[in-house]
Amino acid sequence: MVRQSGGFWRRLKPAFAAAAVCLALTACTSEQFQKGYILPPGALEQIPIGASQDQVLIVMGTPSTVATLNGEVFYYISQRAERPVAFMPPKVIDQRVIAIYFDQNRQVRRIANYGLQDGKIFDFISRTTPTSGQELSYLTPLFKLISFR
Repeated sequence: MVRQSGGFWRRLKPAFAAAAVCLALTACTSEQFQKGYILPPGALEQIPIGASQDQVLIVMGTPSTVATLNGEVFYYISQRAERPVAFMPPKVIDQRVIAIYFDQNRQVRRIANYGLQDGKIFDFISRTTPTSGQELSYLTPLFKLISFR
């Protein structure tokens, strides 16, 4: 009987080794995290300048936050991070703030898609970096709020 028991464990050794290898490989795979608003494909193209605030809410949904500066602004905030190896801290790979500006009649005046490029806030629609002023002072805390650090 002891001999059969030893054979049983000898046959299980390769299974345990395979399980340990699989476990080690899954610990090495990268993970991606999405926080905040997920932009539906083609959503920004459905919002022309002059669209109503209700149209924006139908297409984009509820904003992450709203500000009132010379009219109303809807902010949709998102962040993507990646952890290349399990148990390592995540690294931010993309941060976005989509800002939709309304005039006094609650119609779209301007759309901006802000992100970080080379550590500076950058509008991916107009391809410009906002000058320092009121708008920049509102965006900086939003980016700091959603960072993992």
